[in-house]
Amino acid sequence: MKSRGLIRRFLPYYKKYTKTMVFDLLCAAFTTVCELVLPMIVRTVTNAAAYDPAALTVSFVLHVGIFYLVLRVIDAAAYYYMASVGHIMGSKMETDMRRDLFAHLQNLSFRYYDNTKIGTLMSRITSDLFDVTEFAHHCPEEFFIAFVKITVSFVLLCRVHIPLTCIVFVIVPIMLVVLMYFNRKMRAGFREQRHKIAILNAQVEDSLLGVRVVRSFTGEAIEEKKFAEGNEDFLKIKSRVYRFMGQFQSANRFFEGFMYIVVVVAGALFLIYGHIDAGDLVAYLLYVTTLLNSIRKIVDFAEQFQRGMTGVERFFEIMDEVPDIVDEKDARPLEKVTGDIEFKQVDFSYNDGEKSVLNHINLNIRAGERFALVGPSGGGKTTLCSLIPRFYDISAGSILIDGTDIREFTIASLRAKIGVVQQDVYLFSGSVRENIEYGRPGASDAEIEEAAKQAGAHDFIMSLPEGYDTYVGERGVKLSGGQKQRISIARVFLKNPPILILDEATSALDNESEQVVQQSLEKLAVGRTTIIVAHRLSTIRNADKIAFITANGVEEEGTHQELLAANGAYARLYQASLGENSIGDSIH
Repeated sequence: MKSRGLIRRFLPYYKKYTKTMVFDLLCAAFTTVCELVLPMIVRTVTNAAAYDPAALTVSFVLHVGIFYLVLRVIDAAAYYYMASVGHIMGSKMETDMRRDLFAHLQNLSFRYYDNTKIGTLMSRITSDLFDVTEFAHHCPEEFFIAFVKITVSFVLLCRVHIPLTCIVFVIVPIMLVVLMYFNRKMRAGFREQRHKIAILNAQVEDSLLGVRVVRSFTGEAIEEKKFAEGNEDFLKIKSRVYRFMGQFQSANRFFEGFMYIVVVVAGALFLIYGHIDAGDLVAYLLYVTTLLNSIRKIVDFAEQFQRGMTGVERFFEIMDEVPDIVDEKDARPLEKVTGDIEFKQVDFSYNDGEKSVLNHINLNIRAGERFALVGPSGGGKTTLCSLIPRFYDISAGSILIDGTDIREFTIASLRAKIGVVQQDVYLFSGSVRENIEYGRPGASDAEIEEAAKQAGAHDFIMSLPEGYDTYVGERGVKLSGGQKQRISIARVFLKNPPILILDEATSALDNESEQVVQQSLEKLAVGRTTIIVAHRLSTIRNADKIAFITANGVEEEGTHQELLAANGAYARLYQASLGENSIGDSIH
């Protein structure tokens, strides 16, 4: 993205702080005036001493000193405002951007997260925006000060000596062109550096979250090697950026020295031939110093500017991601739900052009029915369930709830009516109470405890050190698989949805935990339309209907007894599962 376009898109974040920004620039103008007045004072005093010593009285000198001291008091107050309130404004803008970015990430679909590392997103939402604070504050301030100083210096220098001013301002554009070249190199390097640190963050997160797997396979050396390689790559990129920075700074110092010597030599020659006064030359040198200080400040700010622009660019890269699942223009809330679900000629593929995961799916699930999905791994059972709450959108066909296409409902109201219990339970880092309350934020303690009792979780929760206030650890690491699953079921009990999806909810549990959780699930399913993705076929023998799903679609459909009598794919899978169970029993 070009800098001009990025800045134009960034400007709306200043809108809330317009008054602060205007006053900050006013303060910047005060500090600039204070700095530009000094050379004129020195010029006046020097010329008076050289050509009219009688005018250089004690009273005149004291008045000049008091005047400049008052200016410096104003300068100090203005600078305090710039350094404190100005920086706070930048921090607030950074906070606003982080809020918008997080809200946008909440709206992106599962398809986006399927292709993006969480560690990379963490880098975008934290470290990438750190430099925006300085950028947001200093960018308008520094450019405004530089513009004022260069413009006023040019006007004042022309009044002192036009030929010498022309010599100086011929060098300035050449200096800026060279510095801009190295600036572009620096920005490209900073962009690559941000990208690499995001990858490194993702790798660290992956390694630390999987620390138990690493330890169990003694993979510490492997992880250290992977990290060392990523760390070394980051060092190489950072070294390259610093080389560009060194070239940038060196070019700046060369032109700075070159400009000084040109002014000294040319000014001395003009002084020799009487074309300039001594006081004018002194003032000229002071103004050139001011001019060079302005350019040096811009140069010093360039690194900060490039870091800030890189952060802004990476911010808008995510903000430009368009959610592929959004409410239709005339979408309405889903209110009363009977629970009839119908799939009509549904096709689905994860990405355009890829082979379909689901082909011509036709299913009719009646309200209050317990409907089981079975079949080989990779047949699309979980994917099919993910289509009902619109975690993904279908490629063709339609899905209807109570006879209405789900795309006609708002996404939030649709998902509010669907409860999902998955195999991979996710508990947030917090207390047991907070995790259950997630099912219905604002629920009372009595409602939370009642949901836990219905899920068969109350007794074990009360045995925990702090009961419902016990900290569960990251991802619920302090609890067993069965305990986590029962808390997730309590969460759904509290939500109380009319449609329930059980996605292999007990497949990761041992036999004892499975029996306890299965009882909770049986209770949860009462009075709801329930779709069960089954790993163990013994758990769905009492289902009202069973569909055998493969990559080719629905191969068989009927009750447990009907499918066994048909002696097809389901019957073969069931007989195989009986054999596996007998082997498991003999092992135990």
